[in-house]
Amino acid sequence: MTETALKPMLNAEFWNGRRVFLTGHTGFKGAWLVAILRHLGSVTGGYALAPDTTPNLFDAAGIAGMCNHRIGDVRDSEALVGAIRDFKPEIIIHMAAQSLVRRSYRDPLETVQVNILGTANLLEACRAADSIRAVVNVTTDKCYENRNQAEGYRETDPLGGKDPYSASKACSEIITGAYRESFFNAGGDGLALASARAGNVIGGGDWCEDRIIPDAVRAFSTDQPLVIRNAIAVRPWQHVLEPVSGYLLLAERLAEQGAAYAKGWNFGPESGKVFSVAQVVEEFAGHWPGPTEWEAQTSPDAPHEAQTLVLDSTLAGKELGWRARLGFKDAVRLTAEWYAIHHTGADTATLAGLLERQIADYLDAIQPEA
Repeated sequence: MTETALKPMLNAEFWNGRRVFLTGHTGFKGAWLVAILRHLGSVTGGYALAPDTTPNLFDAAGIAGMCNHRIGDVRDSEALVGAIRDFKPEIIIHMAAQSLVRRSYRDPLETVQVNILGTANLLEACRAADSIRAVVNVTTDKCYENRNQAEGYRETDPLGGKDPYSASKACSEIITGAYRESFFNAGGDGLALASARAGNVIGGGDWCEDRIIPDAVRAFSTDQPLVIRNAIAVRPWQHVLEPVSGYLLLAERLAEQGAAYAKGWNFGPESGKVFSVAQVVEEFAGHWPGPTEWEAQTSPDAPHEAQTLVLDSTLAGKELGWRARLGFKDAVRLTAEWYAIHHTGADTATLAGLLERQIADYLDAIQPEA
């Protein structure tokens, strides 16, 4: 397949009325994905723990009203099997995870149980269902063995991890590959299984701990200085709409063409367009409607975090027709717009409307020109 033969777009006709089951739908990415699927006309079911931050996007934008919302833990295999059996999905996107590096140092066992056992439970539940055509396991760019290299990691590079979170996601990838080869490798009309690896995601509505934009919002909104721990760290920053559109495009291809797309995929910004934590803060501060102050602090006792992490998404461009469309400045601008409006005390309807507008504008932008 060639890059020119494919269009970087989602087929709205494919998604309209499609039954899609999400784990982790109460999280940041999950809430955005529910809203996109509603925009596309899908019937969405969600299975996740309740949001663990206050505020959170799920409640702020009324996401529960956009889907078949079910509280559940991916570590509870019986409940997960029942939820999938009851909903009868055609497509599953698995996002439920313990997704924080520093938290994984504090509670490594929780991280292992959620990210490894949770993935195995999901795949076992898929084996017990006959309605499913495609499954996408969302992992992370941190699943690669990090060598602090300047060039982007490719899908064929070794997996690994020096912290519990990264290692758990590498294991999730390995388990996914094992299940694909052992149980889902028949081709034809059988279930097609792939994984998706994205970089550091920003966008409106994230309030997780130890993430630079939420930390900035908490500091700036209370007129406090933002303290950042790793100012020179370089990451593949991207707006949440970029990788999420990639997950949907991948699921679409899996459902339509199966085995040809059943493998791991990177979804990151264009090569060379990566920025440091300090650059993200400076750009975001320029959009904040009020005074901002920040300072960098380092601690010799801080847990290990890689200094450089870059993805190579050439494969997704060539075979899926996907590529990042929002530049760094636009990604930060859209993110800042959402938080600034939330900061005014906007109600649920206003925030849901802002979500819908940003989604509609993005989907319009990725359609091919007539």
